[in-house]
Amino acid sequence: MRQWLAAWATCLKGGDLLVLALACVACGLSAANLWQGGRPDKAIIRAGGAVFAEVDLAAPRVLEVPGPLGITRIEIEPGRARVAADPGPRQYCVRQGWLKSAGAVAICAPNQVSLALSGRNADYDSINY
Repeated sequence: MRQWLAAWATCLKGGDLLVLALACVACGLSAANLWQGGRPDKAIIRAGGAVFAEVDLAAPRVLEVPGPLGITRIEIEPGRARVAADPGPRQYCVRQGWLKSAGAVAICAPNQVSLALSGRNADYDSINY
């Protein structure tokens, strides 16, 4: 294997290495830009299956959403949102942390509250098909 690599490497010229390096950089930049989800424009908050609020993600704010178990507190910051506190027993939606890409969702099932980020280019997975 080493002999094959050594023979192959002797065939490469300076321009070949430059083209190879530029191709690697182009692939890396493309993957970084295309693999991320779209930037979110707004947060959609639902309570009991109905839309409670649609909030722009431009300015920070805190929303308190009532549910059957109590109040769910949602924090909004520029470009991201999270469920900061929930009266549910397992705290799955709080553990989701900051949602940063369009299509991201945090669901507080026991309290019937959900937080979803929407934007022009959502980051879909197989569950959405």
